[in-house]
Amino acid sequence: MTSPVRARPVSGRGVGASIERPDGGPKVRGTFSFASDVRVPGALWGMTLRSPHARASIIRLDVARALALPGVAAVLTAADIPGSKFCGLGGDQAVLALDEVSYWGQPVAIVAARDPETARRAVAAVDVAYAPLPAALDPVAAAERDEVFRELAWERGPDLRGAVIVEGYYEVGMQDQAPLGLESGIAIPDGHGGMDIHAISQWLHADRDQIANCLGVDQHDIRVHPAGVGGAFGAREDLSLQVHLALLAQRTRRPVRMAYDREESFAGHVHRHPARLWYRHEADTDGTLVRIDCTILLDGGAYASTSGFVIGTAAAWAAGPYRCPSVRLRGIVAQTNNPPAGAMRGFGAVQACIGYEAQMDRLAGALGMSPVALRIRNALRTGDRLSVTGQAYSGPLPVVRCLEAVAAMPLPDGGPSGDVRELPGGVGRCSASTAIRRGTGFAVGIKNAGFPEGFDDYSDARVVLRRDHLEVQTAAIEVGQGLVAVLQQIARSASGIDAVRVRFVSTDEIGSAGSSSASRQTQLSGGAVLAATKILVGRVLAHYLADRLDDRGVWRKDELMRRLEDVAGEIDPVAESRFRHPATTQPDEHGQGNLAADVMIAAHRAVVDVDVELGLVRVVEVSTAQDVGRAIHPQAVLGQIEGGIAQGVGLATTEELIVREGRIVNASFTDYLLPTFADAPQVRAVLIEEPSEWAPFGAKGVGEPPTVSSTAAVLAAIRDATGIAVWRTPVRPEDLVLAVRAPTPPPSPPRSPGGISA
Repeated sequence: MTSPVRARPVSGRGVGASIERPDGGPKVRGTFSFASDVRVPGALWGMTLRSPHARASIIRLDVARALALPGVAAVLTAADIPGSKFCGLGGDQAVLALDEVSYWGQPVAIVAARDPETARRAVAAVDVAYAPLPAALDPVAAAERDEVFRELAWERGPDLRGAVIVEGYYEVGMQDQAPLGLESGIAIPDGHGGMDIHAISQWLHADRDQIANCLGVDQHDIRVHPAGVGGAFGAREDLSLQVHLALLAQRTRRPVRMAYDREESFAGHVHRHPARLWYRHEADTDGTLVRIDCTILLDGGAYASTSGFVIGTAAAWAAGPYRCPSVRLRGIVAQTNNPPAGAMRGFGAVQACIGYEAQMDRLAGALGMSPVALRIRNALRTGDRLSVTGQAYSGPLPVVRCLEAVAAMPLPDGGPSGDVRELPGGVGRCSASTAIRRGTGFAVGIKNAGFPEGFDDYSDARVVLRRDHLEVQTAAIEVGQGLVAVLQQIARSASGIDAVRVRFVSTDEIGSAGSSSASRQTQLSGGAVLAATKILVGRVLAHYLADRLDDRGVWRKDELMRRLEDVAGEIDPVAESRFRHPATTQPDEHGQGNLAADVMIAAHRAVVDVDVELGLVRVVEVSTAQDVGRAIHPQAVLGQIEGGIAQGVGLATTEELIVREGRIVNASFTDYLLPTFADAPQVRAVLIEEPSEWAPFGAKGVGEPPTVSSTAAVLAAIRDATGIAVWRTPVRPEDLVLAVRAPTPPPSPPRSPGGISA
């Protein structure tokens, strides 16, 4: 492995500087072009007919009446798909329902019409009849029937036992990524059997390959272009409307637009996996962990998507950032007829963290120890093997440093003032200060950066030396995380050229940059840009070294690189690179192997005020210390931290998709409650910079750790404030009110399909 490159900012705008984002001004002014803003004259409007059932046979599907409507250009069903009838990252998702629907909201037919109103009438005119079938809605029952996408039985170490034992059962609700920008796009036929697609995405090349497969054309006939994305968080990794747009454009030979409203968006993308967790921790009387047993059960919904990797990630980090010599776990992701689950920020590590951190607090209570002291006693140190997978990870593991930093931060003063806005529930509720209790909780999270388990994870980039600037070309997707600025900064620091522009290009112009997920783009696409820039600078060196010396015989790169017009005309101005992270391996039958290329750590401390009479919670403050490797753009890192904490607070307190009989019943922002600015806690952050061994300038991904352990910290603070053994998230008001009025133990948990009871 190479040593991290140290760099200085170039004119204050390179690595380490908080530069102005190139897309910031247009987004603030409202002139930034999102996918929904792409317009082509004469475009048709697409719309989708969706299933009202969680599971049913399709006994009649007749489109004749819809096709007969004036202005309707096409109505397609599964029978009209010319290529593969399946898509999805798991390869098993029906593009349009075949003989049976498998979840509420599943696409059944698609239409193209002259305008949205005609398209709506055409959808309503499709004659479809269903015969409802028994639906598999309970993931525990599905797991017992062996209806699973993936099942793991991993173990490490000897069969040890501890003197102090704590057990717990925990549930995590279904959270939505809730991107503010809705799914939208346009497909434009080229008149020669191919087409251009501009649509929301997190991974252009994966979209292209799936679309081409379904259309029955060569992948190079499909050109997928980057389009402005109004948030993602995993919701854009799977195909949604892209393949439907392409099918309609192929059939009509005309451009077709499509855009979801909020209710359809909830049905049209995957969500965070709901989870059930059974844990048993055993320790010596001094608090040293001896053994961890657990079962983690995820509900994958109807189709696989990324469920296999999500349960693998949850299992790999099931012991948390702690040393434990004996680990036994089962990881199961069940197949049900609930809405499909897939990638969301944290990708399995969030669910596991809620379980293992609650257990650490239980253990601290049983031992009479400080929760922080217990965590520090058992924390992984640099050079330790990872507790579940046994990986000999050689990179930095600053768990103790993060914990000590966050524990040292000053606590907020006192309790709520007389300002009603500072009371739980705010101005819309009637909290009384006498009923409010304050609590503090800690949590530490750990997760891999990049795709694990032997996945061939890479990114391609191109750097072009123009006569007045350096141009970076990439198929990576800017989803709002600030990648456009980071790539600029890396190229500036590597070349000495201040004038750098980033151009996001289509699938026919460059190779894949992989997905904008898994906290990987800064490391992989940044690494590709760094490598390509070095190649270009090397050419300049080779060309000029012999005869371009100053009066002292010293070559001046900074002066030379500023003379772009001369340089660009005298060397090959184009350099390309493919950058991979260090190779990982698939786990063996016991879960052992080098599954992670890099590891990220974050510690959180939450302070909450709880009105125990009304069951209302206000998260006052969340402090964090996060392992960032090297902060390429410190302000952007802080923005990622604040946003990730907001999502973690949402999962702890308000955000849950309510699914009844397989149907999402709160598919709107009126009923799906996102934290607002009024709910946002004060955030204090310390950036821990211990450089990655292999990534550009030592940087690590920063997007996921703020969410991994912030939820667990808020739950710990609620337990501290109330003394209630909170066991599910989000915490509902009735969970607190009923427990205070009639203290009872939590309901008996279902029997674990993995054999761990709690």
